Parts: sequence; C-alpha cells; structure tokens
Amino acid sequence: MPIIEKEDEIIEVPEMLPVLPLRDVVIFPGMITPLLVGRPRSLASVDASLKGDRLLLVVTQKQMNIDEPTHEDLYQMGTVVRILQHMRLVEGTMRILVEGLARGEVEEYLKTRKMFKAHVKTILLEEESDQQTEALVRSVSSQFSEYVQLNKRIPDEVLRSVLPIESFDRLVDSIAAHIIAKIEVKQQILEAIDLQERCRALSKLLAEELEILNIEKKIEGEVKSQVQKNQKEFYLHEQLKAIRKELGHTGDESTEIDELQDKIEKSGMSAEAYEVALKELDRLSRMPAMSPEATVVRNYIDTLLSLPWQVRTKDHLDIKQVKRKLDADHYGLKKVKERILEFLAVMKLSHSMKGPILCFVGPPGVGKTSLGRSIAEALGRKFMHFSLGGVRDEAEIRGHRRTYIGSMPGRIVQSLIKAQSRNPVMLLDEVDKMSRDFRGDPAAALLEVLDPEQNNSFSDHYLEVEFDLSEVMFITTANVTHTIPPALQDRMETIRLPGYLEVEKAKIARNFLLPKMLKLHGMETRNLKVSESAIRRIIQRYTRESGVRNLERELAKILRRVAKDIATAGKSGAVEISTKNLERFLGIPHYTEKEIPDSPSVGIATGLAWTSFGGDILRIEVTFMPGTGNFTVTGQLGDVMRESTQIALSYARNLARLLPLKKNFFNEMDVHIHVPEGAIPKDGPSAGIAVATALVSNFFGIPVRKDVAMTGELTLKGEVLPVGGLNEKTVAALRAGIKEVIIPKGVAQAVKELPKEVRSGLKIHIVNDMREALKIALVRPLPRLSRRQAKREIEELKGFFEYIETSLPH
Repeated sequence: MPIIEKEDEIIEVPEMLPVLPLRDVVIFPGMITPLLVGRPRSLASVDASLKGDRLLLVVTQKQMNIDEPTHEDLYQMGTVVRILQHMRLVEGTMRILVEGLARGEVEEYLKTRKMFKAHVKTILLEEESDQQTEALVRSVSSQFSEYVQLNKRIPDEVLRSVLPIESFDRLVDSIAAHIIAKIEVKQQILEAIDLQERCRALSKLLAEELEILNIEKKIEGEVKSQVQKNQKEFYLHEQLKAIRKELGHTGDESTEIDELQDKIEKSGMSAEAYEVALKELDRLSRMPAMSPEATVVRNYIDTLLSLPWQVRTKDHLDIKQVKRKLDADHYGLKKVKERILEFLAVMKLSHSMKGPILCFVGPPGVGKTSLGRSIAEALGRKFMHFSLGGVRDEAEIRGHRRTYIGSMPGRIVQSLIKAQSRNPVMLLDEVDKMSRDFRGDPAAALLEVLDPEQNNSFSDHYLEVEFDLSEVMFITTANVTHTIPPALQDRMETIRLPGYLEVEKAKIARNFLLPKMLKLHGMETRNLKVSESAIRRIIQRYTRESGVRNLERELAKILRRVAKDIATAGKSGAVEISTKNLERFLGIPHYTEKEIPDSPSVGIATGLAWTSFGGDILRIEVTFMPGTGNFTVTGQLGDVMRESTQIALSYARNLARLLPLKKNFFNEMDVHIHVPEGAIPKDGPSAGIAVATALVSNFFGIPVRKDVAMTGELTLKGEVLPVGGLNEKTVAALRAGIKEVIIPKGVAQAVKELPKEVRSGLKIHIVNDMREALKIALVRPLPRLSRRQAKREIEELKGFFEYIETSLPH
C-alpha cells in the first residue's frame, strides 16, 4: 500500500478508491480546492469516501457537457485527494474542500451502479535536484512572475504563496494550478511524470500566454491613448465654443459642423470616403458661411451622407413566391420567366449577385419594363428605373467633376440616393438608343457599371470615392441588339421576348387590361361588358403590333366613350360592346381583315420580316412588261435587300431555260419587283427566297399558295441560308393567318425553342435549297426540261467548251 508522508502525518493510500468525475477543473497535487458535488453517482462516491479514510481519486472529463459520463469519457490520469471539509446544502448538493496529495492512474474500473470505483496506481515522485532541473524550475518561476504581473485576473498574493515553495515538484504543480489555460493543456501537464518534461511543457505554455498578454497590453494602451486624445479634443472644442461666445459669434455654424461630423461617424461609409468626408468637413469649418465654395463643399458632404453605405433591404428569395408574382403580372412568356427563376435560384444558392446582367430584348409593349418591376416586388427590393434613350454624355452615367458649376453625381448614384438602399433592382431602359458625341460615349461608361468583376469599386466623377455596386441587380432593356456596342453586349445575357399571339392578346385584354382600365376610369365590371368577338376584332382590325400597348389605348378609348355616356345621360345599366357597335366607339377599322392574298396568285409571294417592333409579313409582287430589259425595284428597299432581288432574278432566269423562250426575251422584257407599304424602309437578306418564288411564279405562270410564307437568304446556286428572328417571324405568320412556313435547314434547331402555340398552329417546312421551297410554295410543280431543249443546251455547252479550248494557249 503506497504511503504519502506529510509534515506531521503519514497517509496510507489503498489500491481501490472511489472516483469523482470533474467537469471543468484539473486538480494538481498540493492544491486545496473547493468543489460543488451534485450528480447522484458523484455524491455516492463522496459519501463512500467520508465513511472510510476520506480519500478520493478526482478525474477530469474529456467533454464537460456530458451529464452522465462513462469510463471512456474520463481521463486515465487524475489526482488522489483528501476531503478536508464537507457541507450538505438544501438543494441536495454537497460542498467539499479537498487537498491534492499525489498523482493517481486508473488501472481498472470496477462495475458498480451507484458510483465510480477503480483500482488506482498512486504515483509518488522522488525529488530531483540536479543543475538542469534547477535551471528549468527557475526559468518557469521567472515566466510565472511576469505572467502574474500582466494578468489582472490573478492576484499578486499568489506569487508570495507559490514562489517560496522549496520542493521543485510542488512548486511546478502549484504554478500549473494557477495558470488560466484550457483543460486539455492542463491535463497534459498533469500526465507529465518526469519533472523536466513537465517544466518544458509549462515553459512553452507560459511563453504563449505571455505573448498574448503583451498583445492585449499593447491594444489596451492604444485604446487608452485614443480615449485621452478624444477627451483632449472635447476639452479644446468646449474652450473654442466659450471663446466664440465671448467674441459674440453665433453658435449655429459650430453646431452645424458638429451635426455633420456626428452624421459622418454614424453613416458607416468606407474608410476612404470617411477620410475624404472629414477632410472636406475641416475645409468647410474654416470657410465663411456665405462663401460660394462653402456651398459646393456642403453639397458634396450632403451627397456623401445621403448614400446608403450600409442600408440594404432583406431579400425574399422564395422561388415559388417569385413565380406566383410573375404569373400574376404577366401572361405567357414561359421561357422568359423560367430563365429569370433560374437566375434567382443560382443567386439564392450561391449567396452572391455576381453573374450575368439580364438584358430583355423585344418589341415595344411586350412587358420588358414591367418584368423588372415584378422581379423587384417579388424580391422585396426597391425598384429604380431610368431611360438611357437619347443619352449622349458620359457624365449622365459617371457624373460631373466638382470643378464645374452646377455639377452633380451621375444617374447611378442619384438612383441609389433616391432608393436609400444599396441593393435595389435598377432597370436601365432603352440601352440600345444611346448615342455618342464629343462629350464622350455613355456606353463605354456602362462597361464598368455592368461588369460584375469591376462594379464593386465604381467611382463617380463627382464623388471621387469608390462605391460598391455589386449588390445592385442591374436589368437592361432594348428593342434591338445590333446598335449595342459588342463590348457592352458581351457583359449581358440576352433574353428575347417575342410578340404575343392573338389568343394571348385576347386573354391579356380580358384578364389584365380591362380590369386595370376599369379601375383607372372609375368604373366597375358591371358597367361594361365586352364580348370575346369584339376583343378579337379590336386585335385584328384596330391594332397591328407585337405587344399590347395599342390594344390598351383602344380599350381606354372605349372606356372614355362609355364614361362620357354614363356621366352625361346618367345611364346606370351595363354597356355592351360587340362587333356590331364597335365602330361607334372606335371608328373605322385601321387595318384590313387579312394581309395574305384571298386566293393563289401568280407573281405574289408572302415573305417574313423581322423589325424592331417584332415580326411582320411582307407581300412581294412581281410583274413583267414589254420593254428594253430594265430591272426596277420599289418599296424603299435597302442595299442588302436590293442585292437579294438581283440574286433572285439571276436564279429565276437560270430556271427559265425550261421554257421555250425566244432568243432575246430578257432584252425585250422589263422586270418590276415591288414590296408594298413603300413609306416603310425595308432591308435584309431574309426575303431572298420569297422574291425568287414570286419571279419563278411569274416566269412559269404557276400561282403561289396563299397560306404559305417563307424566309431565308438565297445564293446564286439556289442554296437557302439561315436567317435570324425566327421566333418573331413565326409569331407574325400565325397572327396573319398563315398555315405553313418555309424556313432554312440552318435554323432547324431553333424550331424547338418556338412557343407551343406556334408549333401547333403552323406546319413548318425545313428546306435546304430553292427547288424544295418551290415544290411547297407553288400550286403545281415546275415543268421538266424537254429532250429538244436538253439537246439544244448540250450543243451550246459543246460550242462554249470548244471556244475555250481554242482560245487557251497550249
């Protein structure tokens, strides 16, 4: 049985001891520590000890948050302690005072339900007194003295009680007990049996703690000096106020400066802006109040303070809610809405706004601007909108420099100030209608604004400090993309909004426009009844557009007439609008009912065109007349379209060899091609196959089918090349009553992207060359080359090759 010799007694330690688990303390030999015991098994261990020799083994838990620890949750090394005092409390707990005697290592736990009990190996250390040990102990003592002086949580009396201890083992354990450190670190020191190893571990711990304490002391000194500086400044400011008061100066200026400084301190602006603002405020404090320069500086400081440096709205990134909002505000546009939802889903998962800038491209009136407003409302963000149409000055975007009289920040900064949020949805409308002159290029200024990699440090010429625009959700709109500079277009992801079909327009008018117009005109649904046929008649005969803007105007016109009748005649019943009385409200129809020919016609073909207002159909007319071989093109066609008509004529003349024409037929015949609506400029190569079809129809006298429209660029060899704007063109074809459409093979993949209504309402033919198109477009096939004509052509080719052969040198 191990024996521990104390100053005036001998303590025998049995091999089997009750075990007391400790949560957040490591007890070293020589320590006298109070403990609060409350757990049932721990109370049982203390009671067993009190009934015997008052000895316990205290062992620290590996994790302090475990209420009912097992053997695996306890460290193997602990301390054999003796209970000096105990006191039972009212709550069923017990307070004990224990004294550490020696290290004890658990060899084996006994299986007991009420308490922990174990076979313990008591470790008795022999005193070491060699020079190396003494040197290590002195070093640790010196470090501990410095540690106590720097650490305010340890009283100085600790040094007077610890340092006089003569035993090296007890001295080192006492130092370890008084150090404020993690449980794991203290446990490692307790488990170090060798004194030198224990000293080295303790010295390393003290060195780390001293370094941290020195840093804390340095920070505390800096804070203290700053506080003293602030107190000094406050005292001097108070003296300055008193001096000004004695001199008879009013305190308004000083109060205003103090208010501005207080606002600058609370604004949360960046370090760069904060420094500039204080510098400008210092300048302002030294200027006379009536100085013009003071007004400029004051306006600049007010602008800095007006910016939302730290103000932002909380995003509501509920994709289902956004979808419901988009569906409630806009009918159709399924693919456009899907792309917007994908964009927002990525933003929700990545927690970042970095990504492509959305650019809505489409004809007027299809809902580009209102889509941006719906996105802002669904996200819970502020919505800011300004138009760039006609903007030609770079300063509109970046602001004017403060050297100019009347200078102000650019549109971006002004919108942020108005929104009072640093993360609004900002819609830049009509981005395709900017221009440039000697004052700069606004499109170039937008390159930085719309680049997610650069706009986190946007600098306005007026502010001259950086402002982070990376949280702003930019959306741009345009009618066309070819007028947008390529560098700017590269920074945006284009989402095209095609025109609405007639069915979609009717539903929009019924479900969206009519209720909106009734509310604006102070009427209710019981005051007006519009039949479905009347709405379709308005769409077909009074409007011709891709959007619904003119449709909204016509409905407003009807409501104004109805409101007038109600106001003047005092009618209270419902006014019914039908096809029979529609002209009384809207007048004579603006358009004919059909754009396509009533029956198959010779020399008339229907082409498809793309315009900035959406898709449209082109009626192409061809006629021959006796003359001198002249070729005339009318209808205000551009250079590219004129070239397409030349190519179509060459191809048609090549096919005309199938006809028994006299030798000088083309020299004695004039060709005239006309595209109606001559006041409207037209250009582009996509009408090539339509012109060729009309020419071939006239040459051969074969009518063109009235329900077929076509688009595609034609080559001299008869190949049909791909063209753009297929979405808008097919929508226009379906709207005009076309049944079949001929398109080039090169755009076959784009057919899958067409609206479902278009794919179901149109029969789409995909062709590779002009002969395939003619088989579909003409009411009967072209005649074949007769044997006599073939023989004549072969003779002509033989003569041509003989001429070439004789002309070339050997």
